[in-house]
Amino acid sequence: MTRRADLIGETRRQITAATARLHTTIGPANTTIAGIAEEAGVTRLTVYRHFPDLDTLFEACRAHWRDENPPPDVTAWADVPRLEDRARRAFSELYAWYAEHAIELFPIYRDIDVSPASSRERMRKENERLGDLLFAGHALPGRAGKEARALARHLLDYRTWRSLTVEQGLSQADAIDLAVRMVTHAAA
Repeated sequence: MTRRADLIGETRRQITAATARLHTTIGPANTTIAGIAEEAGVTRLTVYRHFPDLDTLFEACRAHWRDENPPPDVTAWADVPRLEDRARRAFSELYAWYAEHAIELFPIYRDIDVSPASSRERMRKENERLGDLLFAGHALPGRAGKEARALARHLLDYRTWRSLTVEQGLSQADAIDLAVRMVTHAAA
């Protein structure tokens, strides 16, 4: 790479890192381009030059944060054939990751309604993918299958984990047990 390309890449990294710090502390609703520029040590114009729209900035921010805080390998869930065991692994891994990153994730989910539509859609599709992975290889036809997948997606969501453990006061183990029972019952 050339020196110029290195500098451009470093500036972009500074901006995405600054955005991630702000999104995970004060939240997207309170994050401004001026605030990002100040946090990154660049001008507002530089932020706009690298990220001409919020969609691009949010996606780069999300990718940066996930690179530094990788979620569990959800594709490994499919290696567990029995649904109850798979659900236990899925909820244990995902809920542990939520617990580890609860403070950082809270402002992002709190402010989800002000995030760009494309960002909300990516989050929705990721949640849908998690629910589908949970039931991969298990036939769930018709209305019962649709309801079971909807329940699984709901239970796999950060906001549900937070509601169960933070707001309702369940222990991590009790929240996992409840989620596993609900999913296996819905799939029966």
